[in-house]
Amino acid sequence: MEKHPVRQVNKALLGITRRAEKRDARQLVDSFVEVGSVFHALATVDHQVLYGRRGTGKTHILSYLVSKHREAGAVAVALDMRTIGSSGGLYADPSTPLAERASRLLKDTLLALHDSLLEEACSNDTVDLSACGEALDGLLESAISVRVDQTMDLESRSRQDASTHGSLTINLSGSPTIALGSQQQSEMLEERAERVSGTPRLYVNFGTVQRELSKLVSKLPKAQLWIVLDEWSEVPLTLQPYLADMLTRCMFPVRGITVKIAAIRQRTSFRIGDPVTGYVGLEVGADVSAGIDLDENLVFENNPEAAKEFFRTMLWRHVITADGEREPSIQFNDADSFVKDAFTQITALDELVRAAEGIPRDAINIVGAAATRANDEKISVKHVRAAALAWYQSNKQSAISSRPEAEKLLTWIVEKVIRGKKARAFLLDVDAKDALVDFLYDARAIHLIKQNISGQDVAGSRYNVFSLDYGLYVDLINTVNAPIHLLGVEEEQEGDLVDVPMADYRSIRRAVLDLEEFRRNIPSK
Repeated sequence: MEKHPVRQVNKALLGITRRAEKRDARQLVDSFVEVGSVFHALATVDHQVLYGRRGTGKTHILSYLVSKHREAGAVAVALDMRTIGSSGGLYADPSTPLAERASRLLKDTLLALHDSLLEEACSNDTVDLSACGEALDGLLESAISVRVDQTMDLESRSRQDASTHGSLTINLSGSPTIALGSQQQSEMLEERAERVSGTPRLYVNFGTVQRELSKLVSKLPKAQLWIVLDEWSEVPLTLQPYLADMLTRCMFPVRGITVKIAAIRQRTSFRIGDPVTGYVGLEVGADVSAGIDLDENLVFENNPEAAKEFFRTMLWRHVITADGEREPSIQFNDADSFVKDAFTQITALDELVRAAEGIPRDAINIVGAAATRANDEKISVKHVRAAALAWYQSNKQSAISSRPEAEKLLTWIVEKVIRGKKARAFLLDVDAKDALVDFLYDARAIHLIKQNISGQDVAGSRYNVFSLDYGLYVDLINTVNAPIHLLGVEEEQEGDLVDVPMADYRSIRRAVLDLEEFRRNIPSK
């Protein structure tokens, strides 16, 4: 097979679009690569939440889902929650009452749904626009009636002031007279005070909204409507439960409607407590199916062969479907020919997969930076390592620096794990809930690679296994501080990632991280 000039191959890698929303529907379909059985699980008619950190491919897979259902003749729309409303700043403005912000969000969401449905009806030849018009008008009218109210307590206080005035009159002219008199005066003062209290509650004619949606769905092809809500976590946390409550009451009960939500687990709040109704929002596992999580699907250590196959196929498909910078003569018939022309050897691709930590967008950015460094050469391990370090410093480290406490925790973990234990992974008790750990995980500085593992050191103890980001320790690989093994133990068995020999208690203790030690030794202030 004819080889392509290396520089052309590197230019093709640089031409890969980083974000799914920047690609057209055809490119998204052509470049899609299945992640295990995730797509088949999402293709069901159940309402579902798709979890995943930034860059894990939530938008891509849901865009593919929308395209496939449209190809099958159903109506499917996707709403980007980042673009809902005329002014996104209003929703997060604390000076605006919560009830007003929630009302605007619900109205704007229904209006965006109406506009997307109208656009789909106009562009889809299988939709009878005249039949759907009345229902669309009804949905528009019902959206205007949505509002969120807060309970208001009225306090009334009254006060009565009384006063008595006396007088003495003496008349010495004529017949002397003496007159005594008195006067009483009272005044009633009333004070009224208004105090807003309680939990804001939805105020909407749910029956009207449901009825209009039911009318609309009944007139659509196949009597089906698929609604995708992307970037859910961009909605302020305080408003998310009210939007979720509207979905539960207005959309979920309508036969033929299926809702899919893409969210970041650490930035999501689907429900809050309510003293009257019990809670406001939706319940994952009851109102929607238990969430599908993309974060663990492509971790190298969990299944190296599956991870390598996914990323090589993903890069190949993105290159052959890319526009712009790709040379017209660059054509690869399969992933194998692409890998041979792009990388010096298979170990360079393996290193890229490890560096990506299971996140497709990170892989695309790292391979682009590696291609820049390689220039007229094929991409090697050293290019991947340098690119991974630069990607961590430019993209992740800046986000972590914005939260000093999280930066302190990460520095402490590096000292304990990499320099102290010669490892790049650690264990945390499954019950160790910590906002800083969540922040580092969301920032992709640490990665969850296995859950609910028995440490065998303390009876009944269960742990989650986290690894430090590849970019954090890549500069230590060739130093005396280089990690010896994933967990710094001398023996690792097949199967359970941290299943060390029963007698090796010291090794497993070395891998357990005690957050209380961090809190004791590094005060928050």
